[in-house]
Order: sequence, then C-alpha cells, then structure tokens
Amino acid sequence: MTTDVNANVNNGLEGIVAAETRLSMVDGARGELIIGGFRVEELSSWHFEDTVELLWAAAGFHGRPHAMSLPVHTGTLLRDAAQQNVPPMDALRMAAGTLRAEEDGEAAQLLVGTFPTIVAAYWRLQHGHEPTPPREDLGIAANYLYMLNGTEPHAELVRGMETYLNTVVDHGLNASTFTARVIASTGSDFVSAIAGAVGALKGPLHGGAPGPALDMVFEIGDASRTEEVLRRKIANGERLMGFGHRVYKVRDPRADVLAAAAERMFTRAGDRHLYELARAVERTALRLLEEHKPGRKLQTNVEFYTALLLHGLGLEVPLFTPTFAISRVAGWTAHSFEQRRVGRLIRPQSVYVGAAPA
Repeated sequence: MTTDVNANVNNGLEGIVAAETRLSMVDGARGELIIGGFRVEELSSWHFEDTVELLWAAAGFHGRPHAMSLPVHTGTLLRDAAQQNVPPMDALRMAAGTLRAEEDGEAAQLLVGTFPTIVAAYWRLQHGHEPTPPREDLGIAANYLYMLNGTEPHAELVRGMETYLNTVVDHGLNASTFTARVIASTGSDFVSAIAGAVGALKGPLHGGAPGPALDMVFEIGDASRTEEVLRRKIANGERLMGFGHRVYKVRDPRADVLAAAAERMFTRAGDRHLYELARAVERTALRLLEEHKPGRKLQTNVEFYTALLLHGLGLEVPLFTPTFAISRVAGWTAHSFEQRRVGRLIRPQSVYVGAAPA
C-alpha cells in the first residue's frame, strides 16, 4: 500500500506487465494467438493431449495427461451436490477442491485428467443417470463425450471437441489464469490454485458469454429475420453477443478456427441449416456494427462459434463454461508450473483514498 494519491492507478491492471511466459502470446492488434510456439490455427487438428504436453514442457514439466476416474469421496460430493441441484460450475469448483496430490506434477495430471470426468459425472447425476467411467482406449476429448452420453461418439464430433479444447487452452494473463498464478505464487498447492481459477472463470465477465450468443441465433430463427432483429437490438442499446473483445481489435483468430471446425462438423455430422443461419447472423451483425458504431472494430469473437460448435456437439448451455474449464485447466496448471519457477510472491500495491486520522 502507498499513501501517494498522485500515484498512477491502473484499474483492472490495464497495460501492466506482470509476468514473462513461454505459454501463449496474444497480439490483439494483429489478431494473432501463439500457443507454445505454434499459431492456434496449427494446433486445431492436434490431439488435446499433445497440446497439453506442449504447454507443460514449455513450463518445465514433462508429462502427458489421460482421462482419469474420480476418487470415491469426490463422487460422493457430486451425488450430494446433484441432490441439491447445485449449478455445474459450483459443483466443479467444489469437486476440484476434494482432489489431493503430493507433488505439483501429480496434481497437474490429476486436475487435467479428472476435470472431464467431474463435469460429465455431475451432468449425468443431475439428470438421473449413473456416471459413466472413462475408457482407457479413448482420449480425453472422446472420453468426455462418451462419459456425457454413454455411447462412443462419432469421429467428427470428437474432432470438433479436440479443436475446441485446443483453441481455448490458454490465452495470456486473463482473469482466471492470473488468479491461478497469484495463488501459486504464495507457495500454495496446485489444487488450491486451480480451484481459485474455476471461481474466477465462473464470473459472467470472463466465462459466461457463449450461451447468450447462441440464444441470439435461436431468437432470430430464420435468416430472413436477421436484419430486423439485429437492428432492433442495436436501437434498444443491447449488446450483440459474440462480437467485440477487450484485447482483439481485429477478428479473434480463435473464431476462424472454430468457424471452420463448425462447418466441417455440421456438414458431416450435424444440422447444416443451423450453421448457415449462424453465418448469416454473423455477416449481418458485422455490417450493422460497422454502420452504427464505426471505428469501434467490433469483430466476431471466440464466444460466437464456441456456442455454435458446443451446441452441435450436443452440449446444453449450462455445460458451456465447465467445458471451457476442461480445456483451460491445462493452461492454468502450466502457468502454475511457470510461476513456481519464478519463485516470487505476486504483491501489487494500492493507493489509500480513505479518511485521514483525526
């Protein structure tokens, strides 16, 4: 803390550089995202395990994740939570806190390996079904879909899920990642760091927008109504969900990756009509935003095609943010490894603006 009221205060830490990282680089001006030395477009066809292995190696840990069964006490907690109809993100945070590991590497493996199992098991319990344990012969993406539905998923659906998990695995020093690094910097365990990150992700300003983006597409319903509905929303001062980003001043590169994945998946194993409707909504929204808010550079962001892709994968909206966490936990653990190597407590200052003593 400082008493210098003339000190420069950066609310939201805007523009403050708090860490060096080998994990990801976000260039908002150029619309570029590099993860572990690869452009996000290059990672789109990888297996999720390969991407996690890449991030961990960049952070100094060598290991490969796999889907894991739940500890008995974690399953018991999820059953109790389902009886109380706890929201899925709360259940994930609670269940994450039950995990135990002696070493950081063991914790990282456990967290990445059990997050899909936690989310899928809780979803089934909420809907009156027994959890389906993971299969050793399936990867993390395929296992997640299998554990949700109880049947082996179509190869195109697995590919779509792989692309999604790879695309959102890490994204600079966002709120949840920074939370994980702050907790790790105290010397606390990885489970605590990741439980804190889940709590940060739950906030609607960070992880809660894909659902509303899909709602807008469904509200329009038919391409012929697109301009009418969007003009009304803009006139009423409503935000067009899935457009604009705090960092990207051009098109979010993740949107392009997910748009291509959605087109492939909906063409080969889904409802092509919904994909065409979404593209019509996107084209009209971009034109109207430029017309009514020139210079704002409100381009398509990752949330728009996240909503379309996850819906096409058969996921309901309450699963969207937990599924995001299944991917991002890999980034959180990698950043926690990296912060461990820094070995310094994160401790910013504040300016006191309260009352002076008499």
